[in-house]
Amino acid sequence: MCRERVARREGKRDSTAAGEREREREREREREREREREREREREREREREREREREREREREREREREREQRDRRASSAARCERDRVERWERDCSAMGERERERERERERERERERERERERGREREREREREREIERERERERERERERERERERERERERERERERERERERERERERERE
Repeated sequence: MCRERVARREGKRDSTAAGEREREREREREREREREREREREREREREREREREREREREREREREREREQRDRRASSAARCERDRVERWERDCSAMGERERERERERERERERERERERERGREREREREREREIERERERERERERERERERERERERERERERERERERERERERERERE
């Protein structure tokens, strides 16, 4: 009788301890799930920050285009003003046919100079366009690199998860081994 009571008490203790271990494992799994949810939230925040940075870059590009448009407008306005002034001076100063002919020749020379300047401006604009294209390509490459880094991080996280699973499996195996030893 005494031995039976002792055996029953031992059995209850073993059962209680096993239940407590199981609850502790469940709490650990819940903590792990919560950590995973927190990591996912952090990844989402990082994606949102990246989107915001991209929007800011787009706004900066738009501001740059606006500045360039304003500069072109100012140059065109200034050139038109200069042309009006020049014509007015020419009309005031040119009274003889010979002077007008010389003025026409000078005007042709100025027109040729303006054409050369326009060609130089077109060359500069093409260079700026190429630079913008190169910058866009560099940005795309940086984005691809960030994506590759995120993928590597996800792979490392998956590897850590597999390692944790292997550790849990080893713990279960040790637990089964202890159970067998107790039996």
